[in-house]
Formats: sequence, C-alpha cells, structure tokens
Amino acid sequence: MVVSVRSLGLSGISGYEVSAECFLSGGLPAFDIVGLPDAAVREARERVRAAVKNCGAKFPVSRITVNLAPADRKKAGTLYDLPIFVGLLAAAGELPPPPQDAAFLGELSLTGALRGVAGVLPMALAAERAGVRRLFVPADNAAEATLAGGLTVYGVPDVTALADHLRGAKPLAPAPAWVPSDTGAELPDFRDVMGQENVKRALEIAAAGGHNILLIGSPGAGKSMLARRLPSILPDMGREEALAASGVWSAAGLADPRNPLLTRRPFRSPHHTVSAAALSGGGPAMRPGEISLAHNGVLFLDELPEFRRDALEVLRQPLEDGEVTISRAGGTLRLPARFQLVCAMNPCRCGWRGHPDRRCTCSDREAAKYVEKISGPLLDRIDLHVTVPSVEYEAMRRRETPESSAAVKARADAARALQSRRFAGTDVTCNAQMPPAMVGSFCRLDAAGERILKAAFERMGLTARSHDRILRVARTIADLEGEADIGAAHLAEAVQYRNTDILKG
Repeated sequence: MVVSVRSLGLSGISGYEVSAECFLSGGLPAFDIVGLPDAAVREARERVRAAVKNCGAKFPVSRITVNLAPADRKKAGTLYDLPIFVGLLAAAGELPPPPQDAAFLGELSLTGALRGVAGVLPMALAAERAGVRRLFVPADNAAEATLAGGLTVYGVPDVTALADHLRGAKPLAPAPAWVPSDTGAELPDFRDVMGQENVKRALEIAAAGGHNILLIGSPGAGKSMLARRLPSILPDMGREEALAASGVWSAAGLADPRNPLLTRRPFRSPHHTVSAAALSGGGPAMRPGEISLAHNGVLFLDELPEFRRDALEVLRQPLEDGEVTISRAGGTLRLPARFQLVCAMNPCRCGWRGHPDRRCTCSDREAAKYVEKISGPLLDRIDLHVTVPSVEYEAMRRRETPESSAAVKARADAARALQSRRFAGTDVTCNAQMPPAMVGSFCRLDAAGERILKAAFERMGLTARSHDRILRVARTIADLEGEADIGAAHLAEAVQYRNTDILKG
C-alpha cells in the first residue's frame, strides 16, 4: 500500500511542496529513503523508528520505502520526520490516511515530542499557495505559521497528540493567529548624543529617503553611537515588508518562536573579519547572508577599511539591484537584499588625521594605503559622505536635552508619506530606489540648480551614478521641507555630502 503525505521543502528562502510517499512491501525488513535526501533526512529512519515505538504503536516489519517527491530536488534538514511518521503508520493501518488538504512538517525526538524547525514562515506561505488548508507543525512553530494567513494551523506537541487527532479521539485546537505586542527593548535614542548636529541632520536625510551613508571621523567622535541610533528614526515596516524580512530570518533559523514577525527594521552589524560568503550567503545549505538578513533594514559596517577587499566588493551588485545572486555547485539562488548601508571609518590607521591637535602619525602614503581597500565604485554607491568632528567640551557639558528620536522620526515619516504618494502603484518605496527615468521626472531643477550641479559635476569629477544620487538626496531634502520642487539650497546641501577629500589626505 502506498500512502502519500503532503509536506513542504525549503530552497533558499522560498518554500515548495513535497510529497512523502510511503510504501510497505514484502521481503527482508529494510527502511530506505530516496529522493535526494541529505544525511539529516536519512537519519530520520532512526528517529521515526524510536518515536513509533515510544508512542505505543507497532513498527511495521516490512520493506519500507519512502520517496520524497519531486525526487530531483535535494531534500535537507529534519522537517520530514513528521510526514514520514504519518505516512508510515497510515500505510501500516495504524492511522487513517491523512486528509488531502493537510500538510505536515517537524522534527521528532526519540520520545515522540516535536522540535521546531527553521523556515516555517516561507513554507507556510508556499502551503497556502499550493491549496493546503490544514498545516500541522511543531508547537514552537505554530505562531510563525499563522502569519501566512489562509491556513488552519495546528501546533503539535508530540506524536501521541497527533495520532489522537487523526483518529478523531481528541482533536487538537487550532493555533490562534499571532498578534504582535510591543514588548521589545527601547531603541537607542538620539537624545543621548550631545552635539554632532550636522551628523544628525545627515542621518535624518538618510532615514527619510532610504539613502546609504558613510561616517568618517576620529576615534571617540561618536560614529558608531550615531549609526546605532538610525533604526530609531526609520519609518515603521508595513506588513509586506515585515513578512519579507521575517521570511529571510526564518529561513536562516533566527526567528523568535514568541515573536516570529519582525516589527522593527533589522539592524545587522557583522564583524570586520566576516568573509565574502558570510555577507552574500551560500554554503552547503544555501542560506541567506548578512546582506539578506538586513533586507528592509540596515547593514552597518564599522571600521570599514578593516574589511577584506573581496567582502566589500560583494556589496556592489546588491546595492544597485536590491538582490544578490549566488552561484554555487549546488545551484543558483537569488536572495532579496534591499538594505540601507551605513558605514563608519577612521580617516587613517592611527585615526587622528585631520584632527585639530595634529596628533596624526601617519604619512600621506600610509593614510592612502589604509583607505585603498574601499574602491571608487563602492564609494560611488554611497549617497552621503559625512565628516564626524570631535565633540567639543562645551557640547558635552550642555544641560539642555538634545532632540529625541521621536521628533526626528516624525519628520522622516512625513517625508516618506510624500514619497508613498509619489510612487503609488510602483515597486519603488523611497527616493533612494528611484530608477533613472523617475529621477528625470521627479528631480527637475531650476536655472540656479542647473548651474550648481554643473559646477559640482565638473569640479568634483562626478560620475553619472553620483549625479543621479545627488539628485535623489536633493529630492529627499526638499521632501523634508515639504517643498514640491528642488531648490538651489536643497541641491547645494546634497552636493556637500559628496565631499570625500578627507579620504585623499
């Protein structure tokens, strides 16, 4: 007898339907799993065998063949334990055949308890698209699975409870839809930062338009402190953005069972020893990297020149396309990577180049060598280049409280609201994402603006890319002022953020 049990699989961050076909036949007892299983899937034989015996059922003494279809796609992980268990007992007559609109996934312990697995959200979304109406998952994953909508989700604590449900003896209660609660820790606030008003202004522009930003300054000036407060002024994520970001985290195994939906924009800060593969993603399981984990959020690279050159160059394509393409021996994978890049760096190895007290000990050649790992094409993709000066004593001892993040966020939200209306009906969500055609339509200049931009283009040796990025930043500055047109003052402020002379010594 052949029993087919519906399940799901995970490829990158996308789910797909899998059928676990269980067949019992005569001959010497054996237990074979086919369909390109990896080691973890093959080991399901022992977990299922122990779970069957420990739940009081009789393990069939037969030749058992389990086929995971489609058989030409590699199956990985422990999530097929539960569908194999259900199909095996149904083929042996211990359980009734599972409903055709039901799917199962989960890892079994030897006692029959279910353990949570990674990637439940993208698999639940795939199940809903495939017409599944009832989804059985480990209890730890039930809240995450309800985010897909359109499914009746059952959180299964152990196989005994599942067997009772399928036999109709003791039905399981459907899991309630997960509702977010504001229980997260308070984000770092700009009111903690004394001085640095020019940097705060640049970060406000970056938040309002989704622009990339580079902070350059001496040690202790507050670069990292300021960068870590950017999430507190970013616009809140919509549901589609939150689901996309949460799906990436789920596939990477980082989802919180108690709070499976990311309600705040991700903030990823990899160490400067990170490899190119860890940034872009890949590996044997083709998992998302740091730039995909920062999707719809912020990727913060502190001590930028300390990163490996090949790791930095990985950023170039995602910054332009909003996705990263990974090609490995196991296949090609496209992952979302629409993130906001925030970088911080010292101007030289000792860190004090350009400091008023002239304590820098680096020669011009040493300073140039320190920053040469940052290529021109990468710098060209960063919209705002901001010098962070050392904080003066008087600013540190001021008694008045600086402006809070809430006040700055209100202005950034108002600017984003203008952009939402401007880009309604398109895939563009902020000024930084405008394609060249939109730049031509929404970033027109008057005669004074044309003169300023032409002078900057010729004097600074701008590229076509930096030309467009200046216009996008100017458009954001005008939005913050509530202006329909870009004025000369808006453009002049945008131009000054392209000055990287400090990197040239």
